Amino acid sequence: MCINESQVQHKWYYNLKYLVVGLVFGVLFVKAEVTSWFRIQEMFRLQSFHMYGIIGSAVVVGMISVSLIKRFDLKTISGEPITFTDKKFNKGQIYGGLLFGLGWGLTGACPGPLFTQIGMGATVVIVTLLSAIAGTWVYGKYRDSLPH
Repeated sequence: MCINESQVQHKWYYNLKYLVVGLVFGVLFVKAEVTSWFRIQEMFRLQSFHMYGIIGSAVVVGMISVSLIKRFDLKTISGEPITFTDKKFNKGQIYGGLLFGLGWGLTGACPGPLFTQIGMGATVVIVTLLSAIAGTWVYGKYRDSLPH
């Protein structure tokens, strides 16, 4: 299932760097107003370019990064090869994208900034977080019986 999973075993404290990066990323989200419910609503109402600019620049950075990784055959910090696997398109991706967008528009939160919103004091987002966890669990339980 997970074709890019690392085979290297590390000590528990090895993952602390991800906590630090996550905290820095969360602060950047707050400062850029990415986690603002009002900014998200502006995006879905086509009233502001702010969020589209952030998302678009992330897509461009991702495209450039993947291109550089492929061109120079870069490896992970641990020395493992980075591989990209072609994905087959299916109509479930349309349904999933629509469901994701509907949830994002209704709640004003996508999975990335949920923890940041809770950290900012928007504790009502805990309901969205629990719903996301429940939805992930349900998908995992029934994944094999769903049409893919």
